[in-house]
Amino acid sequence: MHVESITIRRLRMEMLTPFTTSFGTQTHRDLLIVEAHDGETTGYGECVALAAPIYSEEATSTCQVALTEYLIPLLAAAEITHPREVTEVLAPIKRNNMAKAAVEGAYWDLWAKQQGISLAEAYGGTREQIEVGLSIGLKETDADLLEAVSAAVETGYRRIKIKIAPGRDVDMLRAVRAQFSQTPIMADANSAYTLDDLDVFTALDELDLMMIEQPLAHDDIVDHRKLAEQIRTPVCLDESIHSAEDARKGIELGSTEIINLKVGRVGGITESLAIEQLCRDRGIGLWCGGMLETGIGRAHNVAIASLPGFTLPGDTAPSSRYWAEDIIEPAVTMSPDGRIEVPYGTPGLGYDVVVSRLDQHTVSSTTHPLKT
Repeated sequence: MHVESITIRRLRMEMLTPFTTSFGTQTHRDLLIVEAHDGETTGYGECVALAAPIYSEEATSTCQVALTEYLIPLLAAAEITHPREVTEVLAPIKRNNMAKAAVEGAYWDLWAKQQGISLAEAYGGTREQIEVGLSIGLKETDADLLEAVSAAVETGYRRIKIKIAPGRDVDMLRAVRAQFSQTPIMADANSAYTLDDLDVFTALDELDLMMIEQPLAHDDIVDHRKLAEQIRTPVCLDESIHSAEDARKGIELGSTEIINLKVGRVGGITESLAIEQLCRDRGIGLWCGGMLETGIGRAHNVAIASLPGFTLPGDTAPSSRYWAEDIIEPAVTMSPDGRIEVPYGTPGLGYDVVVSRLDQHTVSSTTHPLKT
């Protein structure tokens, strides 16, 4: 696989509306786009780390350092014939999964373009369409939340995820369930609770939720098993799963019935494919989570969600949900019944990156030649 150079772009993109979770509020995205060049064609990957290390230990700045000082030098010294090999080449560097996923994604996109196939084909996708859910951040009032849920239901989203936090949980979700009795709803706690909050979880059992996502500590598997034994609502793990091994352990312990797979969190597509196969073999629910990606990261998510192991609607909302103008063309769009077409007909991402828009949002850029 011929790669001449790797470019790291740092972007700042303003979001259409603020997004609030138990971590805080985001009004813009400070992110990295990684490009792999072969002299004629460019492959694109996106680093989904947040500006500060509040979701995981990674941040935009630390990922930039990891890529520049450690990961790209390893790739420069290696002979890569297929993007699956990138994971093994980068294995000597512990964790730094989001940085690894960004450059691996660029290699996958470039390789797919070199082969003349779409990313969905490269990953082994089978679905023509994927089902789309929506994540709604914390709102100041129940009325604000009900308005947001109503708009989402009318738009056609096939599942609504609602962020919760201590003090903004049971009563808030009761109000939603009272108005939307048949809507598939899940709660996302972003690790804001402990086992001492069992009364909260047992109260949520009354609301017929699809799942509660990562209710306990971000690095926990054991206490999630204890919680799962005491409540009816299925437990979904997110932040606790960084690899296929983590997924296997969580499943075998009985800590989770469902996994939220985020490509960046687990270190890239190759590890994501291993988790998809594991969940398919074990009958575990699986869906593709989102990290407020641009169209580049969103295209990778659409492609991976086309695999048969993804059994639940993912957080892959249309571009217009987050950006006044995305950096891809056409923008990711959703049908009135909550589905996105998987772009099999175009090599790589399936969408064109608009370089002028990429340039517009780029605040810094460095290019690193590789051995050829």
